[in-house]
Amino acid sequence: MPDKTSPPKKTSAAGEAAVLTDLKTRGCTNLRLRQLVRRVDQHYDLEMAKAGLKTTQFSLLTYVLRFGPLRPGELAQGLKLTASTLSRNLKPLVDAGWLELSAGTDARSRLVSLTDAGRAKREEARHHWRAAQDALNAQLGAARVLALHDLIEEAMGILSPAEAPACDT
Repeated sequence: MPDKTSPPKKTSAAGEAAVLTDLKTRGCTNLRLRQLVRRVDQHYDLEMAKAGLKTTQFSLLTYVLRFGPLRPGELAQGLKLTASTLSRNLKPLVDAGWLELSAGTDARSRLVSLTDAGRAKREEARHHWRAAQDALNAQLGAARVLALHDLIEEAMGILSPAEAPACDT
């Protein structure tokens, strides 16, 4: 992994042309990243299903545990979700009794908070999340996972320096 503080190494014009040609033959970066994310999501979702949750639901429970009670807008912003996506994801968690929507500081505001049942469900699911994480680390290898994390952090910093990555643990 290159040093994040040093500029990229200079390559010859022929070397740069070869790299650009290789990039073109490998296809769309967006597609490849989405394929990787789908595989990783499937890996985690298979394990999280044992707790009766999807990874997105686990993330919501975890975020509310750490930062709640909070307004739905704050929750959406923190998780980088649209209001409609948040609403769609909150409904089954509220219906299950794991999250609660209550009155906020004024008549127009609401607060999302974790219930005792939600705390217990999140704790149960945390063990499955850990099992999924450990299995992925074993499958890919610790060095590869660390390199992937470094590359993701570096790319995130380049593409959107004001945003920090969140963790589900």
